[in-house]
Amino acid sequence: MHVNPIELQHIEYGPVPEDCSALEWQTRVELAACYRLVRHHGWDSQVYNHITARIPGTEHILINAFGLAYDEIRASNLVKIDLAGNKAADSPYPINHAGAVIHTAIHAARPDLQCVAHTHSPNAVALAAVETDFVPLSQEGCQFHERVGYHAFEGIALDEDEKRRLVEDLGPANHTLVLRNHGVVVCGPSITWAWVRLYQFEVAAGVQLRAMAAGQLNRIPPAVMARTRQQFEGGDAQAGAAVRHPEWPAALRMLDRVDDSYRT
Repeated sequence: MHVNPIELQHIEYGPVPEDCSALEWQTRVELAACYRLVRHHGWDSQVYNHITARIPGTEHILINAFGLAYDEIRASNLVKIDLAGNKAADSPYPINHAGAVIHTAIHAARPDLQCVAHTHSPNAVALAAVETDFVPLSQEGCQFHERVGYHAFEGIALDEDEKRRLVEDLGPANHTLVLRNHGVVVCGPSITWAWVRLYQFEVAAGVQLRAMAAGQLNRIPPAVMARTRQQFEGGDAQAGAAVRHPEWPAALRMLDRVDDSYRT
């Protein structure tokens, strides 16, 4: 069957509630979808961890309601907070202070990053528990070349003073932060970018762990890693696609087939 490429890239966000702008509603739907995708892949940690997104043009971010499982998260029950971690709109749900510390720190310091995703996914945590840095060993892994920072474990992130160290360790140009003995933070200039990077980091971390266990690493020359990273960042990796990051609308179509309640 012939499929029009426009049909593949078109994403519907549904009717916009009266008390919400179209841009905020789109952000809510996409962020809720991101939570469902993390649940789909088994990278959630019961009701813990967070994925946040700034509402474009504002100083407000959206975060999950503390206590809801990822498959219960919907566009409408995401909580709006300010960069100090205070609720910016009425919500019956609480938020997790530890999550607010990590996420508000990065959103405040890096307005170029709309979405901040923090998980305790298995491969990322295993890599964070080994005395080694991330090593790109695959084509997809090269997009993290010189884009990864490292933050020492200080306990549960409840200390406001840790914000400064988190931001310093992420740096001004990195988009990924390995939290030693803890997990990973992966960011992007959009929710799509953050999701794509989160997926690829978990896969690449698994590749590295398996390769380390199997034998001597076949390292990629730095110049080749840099060139491959640029192909990802510049869009050449999606050459011929009807839309940048075609995996994102494909992921939403998959979610819709399973359970489209994230859109409500």
